Amino acid sequence: MPDRRTHRGANPEDESSFHPTWHPALRSAVADLSWLLSRAYAHPSALKVVGDRYNLTARQRTAVMRCACPDEALSSRRARQIDESPLRNRVLMIDGYNVLTTIEAALGGGVILHARDGTFRDMASIHGSYRKVEETIPALDLAGCELADLPIASCVWYLDQPVSNSGRLKTIILDTARQRSWNWQVEIVADPDKVLIQATEPIASADSVILDGCRSWFNLARHIVTCRVPSANVVDLSNSQAN
Repeated sequence: MPDRRTHRGANPEDESSFHPTWHPALRSAVADLSWLLSRAYAHPSALKVVGDRYNLTARQRTAVMRCACPDEALSSRRARQIDESPLRNRVLMIDGYNVLTTIEAALGGGVILHARDGTFRDMASIHGSYRKVEETIPALDLAGCELADLPIASCVWYLDQPVSNSGRLKTIILDTARQRSWNWQVEIVADPDKVLIQATEPIASADSVILDGCRSWFNLARHIVTCRVPSANVVDLSNSQAN
């Protein structure tokens, strides 16, 4: 069935799945899953144990999975996270789909998860194909305004070659940047994770695999959503030890 979505917005289940009455249980589930992962429990079995304990739906389990992380990973990510000052005159390498879809979801009213490691993650999935939505250009505009305020020399957006429509999105990004005189580049590569993990320049992503392997990272999506989308539907599952 063709994808006819025009918004990166809320799922019909979200109003009930992420109602405030669920937040204490979801935060406890994130804490419990993080505890198990910190003790080398296998991820699938640990998630099942936690999900069953709190009687979570499939979508709630996905949210808990995206927000949890082992203690060692948490410490490592926080140690390599940088603020604006180290970005001065550097090239910021951006995990394109990861950052863009989070901003789109925030603008579209989708659930934005405040994860244990301090990142903001969305609940959207591009399923191997990216579709431009009504929030795409506004999301790029917000990103551009925020990036223009950072002390970076330039930025490079990395898109996944295996994801269909990456070429179209590259054109959209470059056209947007050209119209606004932003110093942006876009690269379509087979494996952005590998490129960003090996980068010597700072990167922007909330992907846990990238965050666990990169040299330094800037929390760009959270920065943009916090500063530019005050109405975003942020569900804080970080628990007090991760703020």
